[in-house]
Amino acid sequence: MERIESRGTAADLAAYAALLEIAEDLGLSSLLDRGEPFTPGEAATAADVPERSAVLFLDALVSAGLLERDGGSAAYVPVAELAERRYEAGYLSWALNANRPYIDNAALFLRDPEGAGARYQRDGRRVAVSSRWIGSYGFYPGAIEEITDRKPRRVADLGAGAGGLLIHLLTALPGSTGVALDLSAAACEEAERAAGPAGVAERLRVVHRSIESLVDDPEPVRGADVIHAGFVLHDVVGRREVIDGILGTCRESLAPGGALVVTDAVPYADGPGERGFSALFTYLHASSMDVRLPSTDDWLAAFRRAGFAEVRGTPLPMPGSRKFVATA
Repeated sequence: MERIESRGTAADLAAYAALLEIAEDLGLSSLLDRGEPFTPGEAATAADVPERSAVLFLDALVSAGLLERDGGSAAYVPVAELAERRYEAGYLSWALNANRPYIDNAALFLRDPEGAGARYQRDGRRVAVSSRWIGSYGFYPGAIEEITDRKPRRVADLGAGAGGLLIHLLTALPGSTGVALDLSAAACEEAERAAGPAGVAERLRVVHRSIESLVDDPEPVRGADVIHAGFVLHDVVGRREVIDGILGTCRESLAPGGALVVTDAVPYADGPGERGFSALFTYLHASSMDVRLPSTDDWLAAFRRAGFAEVRGTPLPMPGSRKFVATA
C-alpha cells in the first residue's frame, strides 16, 4: 500500500509540474496568482487562444485538482493548495527542465566542460520561473521577513530573475522603490511584464547587467537600504578578487544602517531532508557550470574580507540553502 501511495504522489507531482509549466507558457500565471475567480474569456485573452481551447486546458486543471469551478458558474478559481503544489513542482521543473541541456549532454560536460558550456546553455526564463516556484516557500519567506522588518525605502535585488521577490517586496512596502538587476535578457523581460499586473511598474526599475559590472559602476545599488542577492554570488565566490570587489562595492554603496542579505547554497548539505536535492544542485553546478559551491566558512570569510563587521547565517527550507545577513 505504501508503494502505491508513493507512486501516486510521484505521478501527481509530475503532472502538476507539466500542467503548471504549460500554464506559465500560456501566460496564465497572473490569473492563477490572484487566487480569485476568472472567466474562460479572461484566460483565452491572456493566452491568446480561442476560448474553446482555453476551456479544454482549464478543465484539465480542474480534473487535476489545481482549479475548481466557481459555484457552478462559468468561472474558474485556483484551489487553496495551488501555491504549495506549485512550490513542490518547482523542484521537478528546475531539476529536469531548467537544467535539460546539462542532463542531455552530461558526458560532454564531463569530458569538455568549457566546450560544452559554450555550446549548450540553459533557458534563462525556465531557470527564473522554476526558481520563483521553489523560492515561494523555499527561500523567499526568509528573505522577505528579513527585508520587510527593516522597512527599507530602497531595495536592490541582484540576480533578480523574473522579479518575483522584488515585486512581492514592493507590494508589501508601498512607499519603497526597487532595482532588479539580472544578466538574462529573458528574465528581465519577464520581470518588466510581471510588474504591470502587480501594480508596481512605476516603482520597479529593471537593469539588464551582470553583477560583476557593479564594481566599475555601482549606480544601481548606490544608496540602497537593503541589497539582496539570491543564488547568484556562488558563481563568483571562487574568484576571490571578483567576490571581494562585489561585496566591497555593496558595503560601500549601502545607506547608513543598511544590510546585505544573501540567500545562497552550500555544498552537499547532509541535514534531514537535504541530501538528495543538495547533491543534485552541487553536482550540476560543479560539472556543468564550473562552480564549486562555497562552504559556510567560505561565505563568512568573504563577508569579513569585504569589511562587514557582523554576519549571521541561518538555514532555509530549500535543501542546502542558507540566509546570510551582513552589516557594516
